[in-house]
Amino acid sequence: MYFLTPSHKTPNPTLRWLGVALLLSFTVLAPATFADNHSNLDYPLDPEYDLPLDELRSFAEVYERIKQAYVHEVADRELLENAIKGMLSGLDPHSSYLEPEAFRDLIESTQGEFGGLGIEIGIEEGYIKVISPIDDTPASRAGLQPHDLIIRINDTPTREMSVDKAMELMRGEPGTKIELTIQRETLSQPLKVELERGLIRITSVKEKILEPGFGYLRISQFQNRSGEEVQEGLARLAKENEGPLEGLILDLRNNPGGVLQAAADVVDVFLDSGLIVYTKGRLPDTQMRFEANPGDSLDGVPLVVLINGGSASASEIVAGALQDHQRALVMGTASFGKGSVQTVLPMNNDRALKMTTALYYTPNGRSIQAEGIQPDIEVVNARITPLEAYQATKEADLDGHINNEFKPSSSKKITARLDTAEDYPLNEALNLLRGLVIFKSRH
Repeated sequence: MYFLTPSHKTPNPTLRWLGVALLLSFTVLAPATFADNHSNLDYPLDPEYDLPLDELRSFAEVYERIKQAYVHEVADRELLENAIKGMLSGLDPHSSYLEPEAFRDLIESTQGEFGGLGIEIGIEEGYIKVISPIDDTPASRAGLQPHDLIIRINDTPTREMSVDKAMELMRGEPGTKIELTIQRETLSQPLKVELERGLIRITSVKEKILEPGFGYLRISQFQNRSGEEVQEGLARLAKENEGPLEGLILDLRNNPGGVLQAAADVVDVFLDSGLIVYTKGRLPDTQMRFEANPGDSLDGVPLVVLINGGSASASEIVAGALQDHQRALVMGTASFGKGSVQTVLPMNNDRALKMTTALYYTPNGRSIQAEGIQPDIEVVNARITPLEAYQATKEADLDGHINNEFKPSSSKKITARLDTAEDYPLNEALNLLRGLVIFKSRH
């Protein structure tokens, strides 16, 4: 067992036992604990697994040098937990070691209530990156945008900071204030934004009637009940419309994703049958397939899905499935491109591993990892500036014009409301939906 210590020093008794513990943990303790607590990922252990002995020697040597030479004493627990964090964060941007508070925060976010700013974050070039702010939260009201880089949280630089640490700093008691320093592509200088933390109660689905017959339904995040909330939202739209809808816009812009099952439930609302999504991983239990149940809640009514660069993960599952089944036209700009599935694996010490365990694929076999969903019709964000109508002379203005003896058939005049006119992609989606409805009525 002495091979884990530097050859030029007398073996340290603490490290000697550390070496034994490491060997045991790699062969028995860690895998057994992993399997026993997570029956959804249970798998047979391989007793013949070869240990990377050279790498373990290097680990033990680094461990001893830190213990003996670092400027301050460091507890064994802190060193080992940092090692675990490093193992996971080095895999990909979405795998991490969740300490008790971060684990609780994750559970709260999927259930729809927590204290903080309401922002989905990731990592880009060593900095904390805004994937998207969540609707009606301090982050969205402060004007944070997808792709913003958070370079400071209060006075703390975020360079090489983990996502978990950033979340820990940004969450807190409602009413307390926090300052973020933002680097935005369109600004030459960093922007300082002061926010007041709030109690983030996320209603994942909102709806409204844009005009008679045409509904709008937005999903801000995929939570456990999102599928049911979509059904309830459609029922409210039909009631407000005083009859079935003629067309629907499903808005997934700046939706950072969420629960995989919730995404499948939402797609199931609009499909009558067929594959929704499937996943591939190394373990048998990560090979999943989600199929639609009979019954399209809209009975084939035209559907337009809006996406943008802030639409990620579960949002891309929904857009990709509806696109592959030709159930909807996807409109906007290319989505974020997160095609991996994370599994949360609770541990015995109130901690958990959030680990990438699979990649997901659309019904046609597309992986959108680092590619994103490409819209059928690309529409970039812009603002509409109405022009004054040209007052040209018409036939009806001419003296002695012949009157039309035929009365035109009655039809509804469609005019976009101001809120859609100020949202260019939404306005274009509504125009497209009108065209689809007219085309369908004539065939």
